[in-house]
Amino acid sequence: MCADTPEYKDTLNLPRTDFPMRAGLPKREPEWLDRWARIGVYDRLREKEGRTPFTLHDGPPYANGHLHIGHALNKILKDMVVRSQQMMGRDARYVPGWDCHGLPIEWKIEEQYRQNGQDKDDVDVVDFRQECRKFAQGWVDVQREEFKRLGVQGNWDEPYLTMNFHAEKVIAEEFQKFLMNGTLYQGSKPVMWSPVEKTALAEAEVEYHDKESFTIWVKFPVRETNNDALKGASVVIWTTTPWTMPSNRAVVYSDSVSYGVYEVTDAPEDNWVCKGERYVLADNLAEGVFAKARVDQFTRVSDAGDLSATSLSHPLAGAEGSNGEWDDPRDFRAADFVTDGEGTGFVHCAPSHGMDEFELYRDLGMLEQMITYNVMEDGSFREGLPFFGGKKILRDKINKKNKNNPWEGDANTAVMSKLAEVGGLFARGVIKHSYPHSWRSKAPVIYRNTPQWFAAVDRAVGDGEDTYGTTIRERALRSIDELVTWTPKAGRNRLYSMIEARPDWVLSRQRAWGVPLTCFTKKGALPTDPDFLLRNEAVNARVLAAFEAEGADAWYADGAKARFLGDDVDHDAYDQVFDILDVWFDSGSTHAFVLRDREDGSDDGMADVYLEGTDQHRGWFHSSMLQACGTMGHAPYRAVVTHAFTLDAKGEKMSKSLGNTIVPAEVVKQYGADILRLWVATTDYKHDHRIGDEILKGVADSYRRLRNTLRFMLGSLADFTESDRVEPADMPELERWVLHRLAEIDVQVREGYAAYDFQGVFRAVFEFATLDLSAYYFDIRKDVLYCDGDTARRKAARTVLDILYHRLTKWLAPMLTFTMEEVWLERFPGDDSSIHLEDFAETPTDWADEALAAKWTTIRKVRRVVTGALEVERTNKVIGASLEAAPTVYVSEEVAALLGTVDFDDLCITSGITVSTDAAPADAFSLEDVADVAVVFARADGEKCQRCWKILPDVGEYAHTGVCGRCNDALNDVG
Repeated sequence: MCADTPEYKDTLNLPRTDFPMRAGLPKREPEWLDRWARIGVYDRLREKEGRTPFTLHDGPPYANGHLHIGHALNKILKDMVVRSQQMMGRDARYVPGWDCHGLPIEWKIEEQYRQNGQDKDDVDVVDFRQECRKFAQGWVDVQREEFKRLGVQGNWDEPYLTMNFHAEKVIAEEFQKFLMNGTLYQGSKPVMWSPVEKTALAEAEVEYHDKESFTIWVKFPVRETNNDALKGASVVIWTTTPWTMPSNRAVVYSDSVSYGVYEVTDAPEDNWVCKGERYVLADNLAEGVFAKARVDQFTRVSDAGDLSATSLSHPLAGAEGSNGEWDDPRDFRAADFVTDGEGTGFVHCAPSHGMDEFELYRDLGMLEQMITYNVMEDGSFREGLPFFGGKKILRDKINKKNKNNPWEGDANTAVMSKLAEVGGLFARGVIKHSYPHSWRSKAPVIYRNTPQWFAAVDRAVGDGEDTYGTTIRERALRSIDELVTWTPKAGRNRLYSMIEARPDWVLSRQRAWGVPLTCFTKKGALPTDPDFLLRNEAVNARVLAAFEAEGADAWYADGAKARFLGDDVDHDAYDQVFDILDVWFDSGSTHAFVLRDREDGSDDGMADVYLEGTDQHRGWFHSSMLQACGTMGHAPYRAVVTHAFTLDAKGEKMSKSLGNTIVPAEVVKQYGADILRLWVATTDYKHDHRIGDEILKGVADSYRRLRNTLRFMLGSLADFTESDRVEPADMPELERWVLHRLAEIDVQVREGYAAYDFQGVFRAVFEFATLDLSAYYFDIRKDVLYCDGDTARRKAARTVLDILYHRLTKWLAPMLTFTMEEVWLERFPGDDSSIHLEDFAETPTDWADEALAAKWTTIRKVRRVVTGALEVERTNKVIGASLEAAPTVYVSEEVAALLGTVDFDDLCITSGITVSTDAAPADAFSLEDVADVAVVFARADGEKCQRCWKILPDVGEYAHTGVCGRCNDALNDVG
């Protein structure tokens, strides 16, 4: 636009800035991190007085391994929440934390022992726990630096750790509240059990993967019956867990299913099902069942009739060598959970290994006679079990040769072989289905009846606030609807349905690294006895004092039992419990020792927001809700924000085995943390989203476009001072239109940040910066900024640039943390300066001018037709630049009046323009979506100004050679 003529080049107001187009983020970002630490940005923000606190409570990541892309997304989202809330005037605190207890760390230490030929059980438990603590601390230190490198701001010097002594004390204290308020009880019921890890698991510790399982159809001969149709027949059951057959105690049916008695009329001679045998099956399923058994022909001989008053025999009853183990009759009754949707219409019941059966016989008062203890903690059958003693459901280590079922032990095949030997097998096969696995070991889990400690979710809580109800479940459900806001709203439905249907909370784990269940049980008492649990405030207080001073290791020290029971309790009358708490209880309790107890917590012990991934509806969101509802009567959070999962560029789940993982450290090394942060800002985190090389390159391109916009502003504001400032009322309409747009964007930014809609905020700012500013306002005003002298319109334009600078940099600071600091320091250097100490600039509401905006919408539409016409001429090489043109624009009288109030040739970046209300020639250029506007191209008349490059008739008429009148005046100003 402006000349390179030697005598005039130095008279132009060309941009002046050291701000580079090449960001060099990987190299420069660590310097800004060091600077923020040196000047104490986070602490200085806490010194700002009179602000309403805002607390985002950090869901603790696990201290085990380097960060993955999910960690990066999560922590960057949290950082954007905290920074935006701070810049909107809150005292936004962020205390990072870590989950330090639990099986994954314990497993790692056990592996180290095994590699050294040691047995964990031979190691002193306190020494073992110290090894776990050391391991966790090492990874806390590693992850802390990795999180800081992402630009995440918080109280990194004082994070919370669930293994800190005070934290362990509070976790124990929160457990004791369950002990004292009557919700804690010991029960024996089927729980998800990991034989590989030898512990119970919570639902949150389980993930579902496809697994190939054996499936068998088994004969249960009718033993005693009053129904003649059933005599001599066998009931057929179907199961995908053959290993549960030795623990069978019953078979159940449905009162609403039609059953028939079927006789086999033709079958192969070597078949398990033979000609003449009779079987009872659901009518809807009979044909498919016989097909599985290779039965050629069969006939329905009668309706099964009344199935009550009938008992069955176990297929192993009377087997030689069984020692009478299965000789008792099997119960046979109706149950609500039986259907004819699959299987045979009958369900075999092993109440020790299935919740439906357990609950059925519990409600019937028959559990004592139905529960078996055949499966040990390692998934092996008890040694004394005939035929199967010592057989294992799962292997100790994965068998890579068995690709279909790498964990398969020898129990299933042993059971199937024995059933076939005694004639009890009807058919068998394999099935591939979704099956629960431990998310730590990746091994399948089983349901196993074992004594565990539970928190009752439907029992009235003995103390606490009852505003939201009297039971944990009621308090949780009402909190979900009455206390908490959900982003996205679907999160509400997911957690509500989970809590609405969940069983009692299994609190205990049979491991060593964690906070113990600090309670004592009376010897000889039953769990149902009122004095089974010792509820003694003095004992509790002694435990808590020891934990505060020494940590939870005190529970395992020599003489601990006598120390805690003291002189007021008979030591010999009680047993000390050594199970540890579910780690979800640890993390669920963090609200107590972070939000409640810390000075930088919250005033009422509640968080303004919890922000985690969708898996935390069954994890941290869930356990925190249950724990807090049990101890303080309501949810510990006012809002829950949920992000979905990050997939690879093809939309597939990331996996090391697939080689498609994206490592945050590698992205930072190649592009810089701000590119990763910008990817987060541009992502719709509420739904599953993607990342990959091409996606990151696209993000980097958007970053460069934005950086170019910022660089233009910096260059044009190089020597701007307050004396250059112009009041809005004295500005040209174009500048006032920009202020109007700023007023609109300001509302969008504040509402977007308040709603945690970072994608919406960035889109609004980016489109404004690139479309309204770079491609429109800046393009138009370059001429004024570069070529005008000390004119009012140049001062107005620079005032607007200063206003834009203060808003764009601050609006983007929560997202592009490093880059906005760089932009800020270009204008405001100094040891105490940082954009992260600033608030969003206040935008006067009177900048909004809807009438002006409507007018300029029309002007901009007409301009688009003009630029379209000029682009045709440029493409045809008729002109090289728009300043060579002076077109005629045909519009209505109303639009002509609007155009007459502005310098429309300047807006179109032409040397001249004619506005006509005549009818447009037939060959005039037009756009389909802009009615009643047409353009006829014409070349500009005159000579080219050697300073501004406009082609004007007056060039050459002034004292300064070869310039127009405007440039002549500017040169006179320069002197």
